[in-house]
Amino acid sequence: MKLDKLTENTGAVLVCGDPDTDIKSVTIDSRKAGDGVLFVCIKGFTVDGHSFINSAYEKGTRAVIIEEDVKDIPEGMTVYRVEKSRLALASIASKLCGEPSKKLRMIGVTGTNGKTSTTYFMESVLANIGRKTSVIGTIEIRIDGKKRDIPFATSTTPDTVELNQMLSLMADEGVNDTIMEVSSHALELDKVEGIAFDTAIFTNLTQDHLDFHKTMEAYCDAKAKLFKMCKRGAINIDDPWADRIMKNATCEITTYGIEKDADVKASNIVYLTGGSEFDCDIKGEKVHFTLSVPGKFSVYNALGVIAAAYSMGISVSDIQKGISSLKGVPGRIQAVPNNRGINVIVDYAHTPDGLENILNAVREFTSGRVITVFGCGGDRDKTKRPIMGEIAGRLSDIAVITSDNPRSEEPEDILKMVEEGTKKTADRYEMYVDRREAIFRAVALAQKGDTVVIAGKGHENYEIFKDRTIHFDDYEVAEEALG
Repeated sequence: MKLDKLTENTGAVLVCGDPDTDIKSVTIDSRKAGDGVLFVCIKGFTVDGHSFINSAYEKGTRAVIIEEDVKDIPEGMTVYRVEKSRLALASIASKLCGEPSKKLRMIGVTGTNGKTSTTYFMESVLANIGRKTSVIGTIEIRIDGKKRDIPFATSTTPDTVELNQMLSLMADEGVNDTIMEVSSHALELDKVEGIAFDTAIFTNLTQDHLDFHKTMEAYCDAKAKLFKMCKRGAINIDDPWADRIMKNATCEITTYGIEKDADVKASNIVYLTGGSEFDCDIKGEKVHFTLSVPGKFSVYNALGVIAAAYSMGISVSDIQKGISSLKGVPGRIQAVPNNRGINVIVDYAHTPDGLENILNAVREFTSGRVITVFGCGGDRDKTKRPIMGEIAGRLSDIAVITSDNPRSEEPEDILKMVEEGTKKTADRYEMYVDRREAIFRAVALAQKGDTVVIAGKGHENYEIFKDRTIHFDDYEVAEEALG
């Protein structure tokens, strides 16, 4: 496309050069610059794209978007200035890919916990009625139920350019519905700006990412942006932050919950070892649901999908079939089979609320003791470390504190911060810097009827240290420990 067409409706002002320049792709990484590539300068937290204009020029790029004055522009470079480069990037990336989100029914899921499981439930409901689906999320990219090897740079929501390229691929393959996890970072940094969301689901909001957002109010307001970008939204009315999100929402809202009055409300919940069942009032219609995933939080995830699917016009019977068809989610309360009579569970819980949820869930079916292996990641919100330590100590019979992606920090320092909370509530706890050793120790301590919860990494198959990243899979290590 011509550069002047790409920059329409972005507020871009031509500084110098030829607006008739042909553009075939866009990037924010000067290493990917080249002939026909538009370079958009983004001011990051550690790197400023404006410093790499000459590098992009040397690679062959002859067009650039800036948001602040730049001296010594290379000769022959076409320059447009905008107020916010991230917003301009979102618009340009979408146009270059043919505005793919408008060709799909986009369903966004946001919240601290439960996003991944919720996408699995929604995928199951839509597949049950014959829709071709795709899922973009923490675990993987799937199209029509099959994993696609399409890696992207960030952990939950792809960057703007990658996202539009993925959506274009999905539209070309005849996908009807795309379900994607939408992180608070993505919303705050305008990564999903311009995406034509049809439906959004809010799961819950608990402490996480305060290293980025600083306050819970700012964290909530980032999540709330999604409900100004969609036609309809399903919101967990039991969550303390629901009112703040609904206050500024511009979409049609369907509420769901267990405790408060809601459009979709669960009652008569029975928690089982391998799942749960409950009655559901869907705007006056009574329906019974059976889940193959245990825990109260799983009921909430299912309710969010029930509310959203109902608002999308899917019949109650089809929703019921789709919900019951889901057999499990990798790394989410995932059982490790064994013949020792103990329950070994791998779960992604890496926030205070997530850890409390999983430990309360396993208590519901554990006849013996609960032994918890957990840690906290390095270079992330440090304030949650003692909080998670206190939760593990209070809700476990034995807490085993260990490493969980220490990154640039010393693992021992992280463990000590977690211990400050654990020692306040634990009858017994142990500490092992080596995560493998911690898992083996927990399994060795377990007796018939006990449950071992290995929390924090779930589906992840790596461990990040300051000087290396190694292969590490909690499920695989648990299998080894079980013999």
